[in-house]
Amino acid sequence: MSTTTSTGCAAKPALPASRKTVSVNGVVIPRAAIAQETQHHPATKPLDAMKAATAALVVRELLLQEARRLAIPAEPASDDEGRHETEEEALVRGLVEREVRTPDADEAACRRFYEQNRRRFRSPDLHEARHILITANEADGAEVAAAILARLAVAPAEFGELALAHSACPSGKTDGNLGQIGPGQTVPEFEEALARIAVGTIHPEPVRTRFGLHIVALDRRIEGRDLPFELVRDRIAAWMAEKVRRVAIQQYVSILAGRADIQGIDLAAATSPLVQ
Repeated sequence: MSTTTSTGCAAKPALPASRKTVSVNGVVIPRAAIAQETQHHPATKPLDAMKAATAALVVRELLLQEARRLAIPAEPASDDEGRHETEEEALVRGLVEREVRTPDADEAACRRFYEQNRRRFRSPDLHEARHILITANEADGAEVAAAILARLAVAPAEFGELALAHSACPSGKTDGNLGQIGPGQTVPEFEEALARIAVGTIHPEPVRTRFGLHIVALDRRIEGRDLPFELVRDRIAAWMAEKVRRVAIQQYVSILAGRADIQGIDLAAATSPLVQ
């Protein structure tokens, strides 16, 4: 049965909150701090955000307690943009740098990753295309687009003339020419259409995007090329080192949690990464 306010409107349900006090070795994590931390843990359900926020604060408290136990010096650093660490951030960083050691990725491991993931290390395909954009209402737009396609089927050389007469895009003044198009320069539907059609042809159907209906012609496709290992070696090494580092930190946190008295949350059941 729902509750109502004095005005007769249904009252908004309160966000679910744990009835248990959350603490780490007797140090209580305030509920206000948990509520504030939830903004950094977006989730589809408020309860999931709260659980993730609680886990993050518990891990932070674990690391801070260990840093103080080991008398890690707090030496706040700054980055090139002028941002400064807090003392607690410096303590956590100092602890991790001293206690969590990870090996660098060697040449063989980097090359093995490169060979197993060649598709990730290619320059993107480029397309030289033309289009005619129809932005009329759906019924009229479909009719106009169909008529243009029918005309192009028998007179493809009239593409530029039809673009000038009908296209709602500024490119209509230059035969509909869009120049070279790379990934992310157009909407996904348009990119998918370019990938589907053969060079020298017109897409058999109008391509619908949020801008309207497009008659698309592909003039040239410049195939991407494999990037040489030497060019991506440092990027691969950095990615592998970060992956290993995250796993090592997770294991370190698990060790700390295993010997700590943690109340109000089961870190092993946390659904989000314990270390951000």
